[in-house]
Amino acid sequence: MSTTEFDSAPAQSRQSLSQRIYATVRERIILGQYPQGSRLPEQRIGEELDVSRVPLREAVPLLERDGFVHSYPRRSAVVSRWDVKAIDDLFDARLSLEVVAAGYAARQVARGGSMDSLNAAVEEAHRVVEAGDAYAIAQCSTRFHEAVVEASGNELMVRLMSTISGRITWLFYLSSGLPADEAFHDHVMLRDAIASGDQRVAESVAYAHIARDREPTFEAMRDQISG
Repeated sequence: MSTTEFDSAPAQSRQSLSQRIYATVRERIILGQYPQGSRLPEQRIGEELDVSRVPLREAVPLLERDGFVHSYPRRSAVVSRWDVKAIDDLFDARLSLEVVAAGYAARQVARGGSMDSLNAAVEEAHRVVEAGDAYAIAQCSTRFHEAVVEASGNELMVRLMSTISGRITWLFYLSSGLPADEAFHDHVMLRDAIASGDQRVAESVAYAHIARDREPTFEAMRDQISG
């Protein structure tokens, strides 16, 4: 399909294309192919993906919504930078959301809720950690935390998690020097705490897991952040 065909495609088709562009650009930002603070190379992206500026520009608000770029009138979007506040904000948001979600997930299990998604996420993590691919580990770690929130049974929490999960993956990847086996061990502990059906225990384990990573993350990111 030519770029002119993309422009004239039905709105639903363009929306799907914009989502694919969003996913591709997001991955490239996470991997550092578009460095923090740099202008998003819209023309080059369009040429590489063989798309026009219409779906590309429709993807930019999605990237901005999820914290990957900042857009400006009549200028190219700029890739977001990580600084001290951005990292603190993400950890605070995760503590506010995921700790409560873990408790709700345990409550759901106590009422007969399924552990299938959490068990699958832990099994996948074991395989990925063994392989040692930093980006795959970051993605897998995020999927585990998404599974915790999904297990809460709270649809609004799931939607809220979806707005920060991309930045969680990004930060996991940038701090990939941290021991992956320790995170995996924490995930197993959290899975088991949720499986126990004890809401307070699950909340405590979730809080400890997230809070414990804050300072090591700052240390791992020391040369990559400002402020």
